[in-house]
Amino acid sequence: MFFFQVYKTEETTLSDNELVSRIAAGKKRAMRGLVEKYKKRAYFLALGMVGNKDEAYDISQEAFIRVFKSARTFDQSQQFFPWFYSILKNLCLNRLQRRQNKESREVTLEDCEYLLVADSNPEAAMMRQEQVQRIQIALMKLDPDDREIISLKHFRDCSYEEIATMLKIPKGTVMSRLYYARKKLAKLLIDDEQE
Repeated sequence: MFFFQVYKTEETTLSDNELVSRIAAGKKRAMRGLVEKYKKRAYFLALGMVGNKDEAYDISQEAFIRVFKSARTFDQSQQFFPWFYSILKNLCLNRLQRRQNKESREVTLEDCEYLLVADSNPEAAMMRQEQVQRIQIALMKLDPDDREIISLKHFRDCSYEEIATMLKIPKGTVMSRLYYARKKLAKLLIDDEQE
């Protein structure tokens, strides 16, 4: 297993760029700080893109392995997370492309449980689960760019500025892409309701 159990150490108090510098210098323990800080975020970002728990777990681990292997190429004048996110995103897109080639785009309800909110009323809970399933299926029908921007804003609660930094696009472009992605998602949901 790649995700380490981390205790409070010097690695957990250093900045991201300092940790990457230490990794580049061959100090393997520095990787622990980055993994501890970003493992949950990486997993949920990948889950939002690929819609499958096992694949999201594999992708997030592979992203950390790639950081470890390519730490020497990291530009220290840049922020770590946008670089890491580009690695994670590329791995997700590659996985989606392979999946599309196999034509297996099914998503199960259990893969969407990160969207569920507990409810004490069983009927309301069942209706909520059905709604979540419809949204997840519709999300998986969107192209990866639209799914990515909706996931970042609505499921990962990133600000427009954070999204702009991660995707390396202007804030206005983020707002525009999000507007059109929401319209496409709404159309898919309406079309699904009418069937």
